[in-house]
Amino acid sequence: MSLSSAISNALSGLTATTRGTEIVSTNVSNKTVSGYARREVELSSRLYAANGGGVAIDGVRRMVNAGLLAENRLAMARATNSGTITTFHGTMETSFGTANDATSLSSILTAFDAAIASATARPDSDVRLQDVLDSAQALTAKISAISTSIEDARTTAEKAIATDVGKLNTALERVAELNRQIAVTSAQGGDPSSLIDARQAAIDEICTIVPVVEVARENGRIALFTKGGATLLDGTIPAKLEFTAAGRVTADMTVANGALVTLSLNGKPLAEAEMSVFAGGSIAANFQIRDELAPAYQTQIDGFARELYARFADPALDTTLAAGQHGLFTDLQGNLDPANEAGLANRLAVAAPFDPAEGGALWRIRAGLNATGPGDLGESGQLMRMAAALSDNRLPASTALSGVPRTMLTMSSDLASGAATARLGSESAAYQDQVHSQGLRSALLAEGVDTDAEMEALLALEKAYAANAKVLQTVNDMLDEILRLT
Repeated sequence: MSLSSAISNALSGLTATTRGTEIVSTNVSNKTVSGYARREVELSSRLYAANGGGVAIDGVRRMVNAGLLAENRLAMARATNSGTITTFHGTMETSFGTANDATSLSSILTAFDAAIASATARPDSDVRLQDVLDSAQALTAKISAISTSIEDARTTAEKAIATDVGKLNTALERVAELNRQIAVTSAQGGDPSSLIDARQAAIDEICTIVPVVEVARENGRIALFTKGGATLLDGTIPAKLEFTAAGRVTADMTVANGALVTLSLNGKPLAEAEMSVFAGGSIAANFQIRDELAPAYQTQIDGFARELYARFADPALDTTLAAGQHGLFTDLQGNLDPANEAGLANRLAVAAPFDPAEGGALWRIRAGLNATGPGDLGESGQLMRMAAALSDNRLPASTALSGVPRTMLTMSSDLASGAATARLGSESAAYQDQVHSQGLRSALLAEGVDTDAEMEALLALEKAYAANAKVLQTVNDMLDEILRLT
């Protein structure tokens, strides 16, 4: 080997070790940065005949397990989806309350029943009749509060969808721009690794909103598709999603009646059946809450309100009532139209003729809605029939409730139990999804930057640098000797 070849080989080795040291430094300093992937310098032997041998730097490779990364993204979407739904069911459970909660639906209904029993023993007592009125108003207020919490949940979901759509559009535009920059950098012979890191972080953000599948394209570009098959990005222009939030979402608002909308993809509104292409992630969870889960709770509490209305509007309970007339409970002080049950929970109110504050009289609780006078102060027949209305096993008047004869207290307990069961079931699913996601995330991080391994690599580079420097020093000594001899 000639001295010039030795110098060339040593210089290529020094260049390679210098580049390797830079990569180690970059790895260690960015180990906690989201989306950062560990780098390794790719080296190869130079052909001796062409350029004197030595080592060539072929480039820098990002060390990413593509399969693990893809599975982690899908797991992130599932965990976000189930976590959002669990939070919703927890809110509903709190709204209905538990058996030990004094503000629960069951507890307030029990207090109403107790007030009626107390008044039955002393029907002449205005204090006890006032307790009946107060507890009835507390019951309607609780039913209304539950309905309001359901509407709040739907409204929150509506706003979250709008926010997610905005984030998704922004992230897609960022990925499209990074695609362009990566292609340009690669064409110019540069290292696009940092740009690819930024793109990976943007895609990870998208994955919490909707699960996506990444497909490689030419020149370092990628295409993105939802797991359901919708194209989000395949080329230079990303898909455009649109969503118009309706503001406050009330019980009567649905997609079917046109009061609510679904997503629009590139200007085309998606039918409800087509929304499956966005299944998974936070968008799908919030649509499910708005259009399925919350309306199901609303239907149940409306059915409970109708049952309460119907039992106290029975002429067998209050013999002064006309056919079809309301009793103690009303639909906004009017009679209920059976075809207009939706939203009744928010409209249910105690009839004004029973309330002195509204110009009514307490004695009507004892004598009847249409009674012409207080009647016998000791008459407790109507109060006894009120108590029976709550405790009798009857088939529900609403088809929204289970067609099994039950008491009002049993119905209220079933509603609370159903909310608790739904919360526990969703919580279990969310826990499994979260554990799975965390496991994949840990596995992905384990393949990331290991400081100890980087330090070992740095020591090896230091030795390689010293060996190449020794070659240069030896060549220098040999040249000095040759010059001395001459």
